[in-house]
Amino acid sequence: METPGSQSSLHRANLERVVRAVRMAGSLTQAEIARSTGLSAATVSNIVRELKDGGTVEVTPTSAGGRRARSVSLSGDAGIVVGVDFGHSHLRVAVGNLAHQVLAEESEPIDVDASAAEGFDRAEELVNRLITATGLDAGKVIGVGLGVPGPIDVESGTLGSTAILPGWSGTNPRQELSGRLGVPVYVDNDANLGALGELVWGGGRGAADLAYIKVASGVGAGLVISGQIYRGPGGTAGEIGHITLDESGPVCRCGNRGCLETFTAARYVLPLLQPSHGPDLTMARVVQLAREGDPGCRRVIADVGRHVGSGVANLCNLLNPSRVVLGGDLAEAGELVLAPIRESVSRYAIPSAARQLGVVPGTLGGRAEVLGALALVLSEMGDSTLLDGAQSTDAPALA
Repeated sequence: METPGSQSSLHRANLERVVRAVRMAGSLTQAEIARSTGLSAATVSNIVRELKDGGTVEVTPTSAGGRRARSVSLSGDAGIVVGVDFGHSHLRVAVGNLAHQVLAEESEPIDVDASAAEGFDRAEELVNRLITATGLDAGKVIGVGLGVPGPIDVESGTLGSTAILPGWSGTNPRQELSGRLGVPVYVDNDANLGALGELVWGGGRGAADLAYIKVASGVGAGLVISGQIYRGPGGTAGEIGHITLDESGPVCRCGNRGCLETFTAARYVLPLLQPSHGPDLTMARVVQLAREGDPGCRRVIADVGRHVGSGVANLCNLLNPSRVVLGGDLAEAGELVLAPIRESVSRYAIPSAARQLGVVPGTLGGRAEVLGALALVLSEMGDSTLLDGAQSTDAPALA
C-alpha cells in the first residue's frame, strides 16, 4: 500500500505527470516532457522506458531543432475516445485514439425541431456505425465527449433554456447518452468545445489564455484561462452574445434589448440582405459573396465584425487574453471580418490589452466542436485508468 511521501507514491505521481503531459499534447519529445513537467531528463527517460515496456506509450524517432530526438505518444491500443457534436442543423461524430489521431468521422443533417430522444437515437446509431467501421473493439472506448448548443448546468448536468434546440430544454444529455452507450460521457456547450478543439488542434495552439468566438445562430465564447476551460460556477461563462450594445435595440431572445447577438447572429443579419439576395440566403453564402466582391455582403460582414470587436474589447478589459480565435462560417471571411474586429478592439479596449491580443481565424472550420469533444474526454479522463490498464492483463476499464 502506497503512503503519502513514500518513494512508491512519488514514482506513481511522476508516472501520472508524464502520462498527463503526453495525453494533452498528443505527442512530445522527451525534452519537451521534461520542460512541461519539471522533471529531470534522466527521470523522464526512465519513466518513458517503463511506460513503453508496459504498453502505455509508443516511442518513435524524430528530430527537434535539427537534432535527433524521440517522440512519445500514447499507445494507439491504449483506448479510443468518441466525440459527438449536436449543432443547429447537423450531427457530427468522430472516433479517435489517445495519440490524437482521428480514425473515423461523419456528419449528417438533423432536424432541429426533432425531439431529444430522436436526436440521441441518431447519435447512438452513428457512434456504433463508426466504431464498427474502424474495426476496433467497442470495449476499448474510454469515454464520449458531447457538445450541445446551449448552457449546461454544472451541478445537475441538464441543458438550460435554448431557442436553438427548444425540444431539448431540461434534458440531461450526459445521463441519456451514457445510458445508451454504457460509457462515461462528458458534456459541454459548443463554444467551449470549439475553444478546446482550436486549442489542441487549431488556431489556438501554444496559447495559454484565449477566447474562441463562435457566431452562428447565436453568439458564444469559449474561454481558456491558464490552459483550462473556464465555465463559471453555473456553467454560463462566455455568454458574450448578451453583452448590451444598445439599450434601445432589438429585443433579444433572452428578453433584453440590443444584445450583441441581435447585431451579429445569422437570424438577425440575414434578413438585412434577403430582399436583395433572396430568401434562401445563408451566412456561408453571404461570406462567399463578400469574398467575391458583393458590396452589400461586404458591408454587412464589416458591420458584424465591428460589433463582435466591441464584445471582444470587453473581454480584453476583463480577462486580457493573448489570442482570440474566430470560429463558425464567419471565420471564412478572413480579413473582411478580422480587420473590423481589430479596429473595434483598438478603439474600445485598454491599449496595453489590445496590443497583446492576436485575432486569428479558426483553422478547423465545422470540425472544431467535434474535435473539441474528443479533447474534452482526453482532458477529463484520469491517468490512473491508463496506468492501471497497462499493468493489467485485462481489457482497460471503462469507468
